[in-house]
Amino acid sequence: MALACLPGLAAAAALPLCAGGVERAATASLAVRAVQRGAQPPAHPAARPRIVPRAVWVADAARAQPPPRYDDKVVAVFVHHTDSPNGYDCADAPRIIRHLYAGQTGGRDWDDIGYNFLVDRCGTIYEGRAGGVDQSVTGAHTQGFNHRTTGIAALGTFTSGVPVPQAMVDAIAALAAWKLGLADVDPRASVRLTSSNSGSRYAAGATAALPVLAGHKEAYMTSCPGAALSARLPEIRETAARLQGRTFTGTP
Repeated sequence: MALACLPGLAAAAALPLCAGGVERAATASLAVRAVQRGAQPPAHPAARPRIVPRAVWVADAARAQPPPRYDDKVVAVFVHHTDSPNGYDCADAPRIIRHLYAGQTGGRDWDDIGYNFLVDRCGTIYEGRAGGVDQSVTGAHTQGFNHRTTGIAALGTFTSGVPVPQAMVDAIAALAAWKLGLADVDPRASVRLTSSNSGSRYAAGATAALPVLAGHKEAYMTSCPGAALSARLPEIRETAARLQGRTFTGTP
């Protein structure tokens, strides 16, 4: 399935946020599990950022859905925008995400929200699609390239000339650094992915060379994530690489 950018959403009443997670402990436990499995821990891990669990936003809107699907690892990130209003209070983000969820599971009859993660303008990261934030959950965020990728959606519309909040940029970079670091993937690199269907920019079965950290438009006929956010992707790649502790030699 592809996730087309959705129409604007009405502002909602404020909802207090609660965010949990002990990032350093989570990163350490992943390394311990890798050693226990006999595998080498990643050479360039990044700390797990604070991620608000989906229970905060899904509330009573949850519907029965099949078990999540998984890939072996995440080797690429697609960045999206939600094509919704920018002037929201960050306390309203859970309600906005719930509207997105309702539109996709109701109007589109999907089994869950398509994005793996969502980031608001204050830099708060939310768990999107169910299955576990530290797992390689197969999303539904772009035609043809949902396998072995994760979808990060910026709450708002970031067309040309629209400012992209620095907190949002930094949060996307931190999240990408962590998810890609689990498989020791450099955010500045390119990756070869095989299109699963012809709804993407590539025919089914075709192999495409794409940026590891790409905008949605790299894979699908869309302007998403908008010209303004697309222009920040080089910065996001460099920040994510720095957070992984990679050296800067001019090439990935």
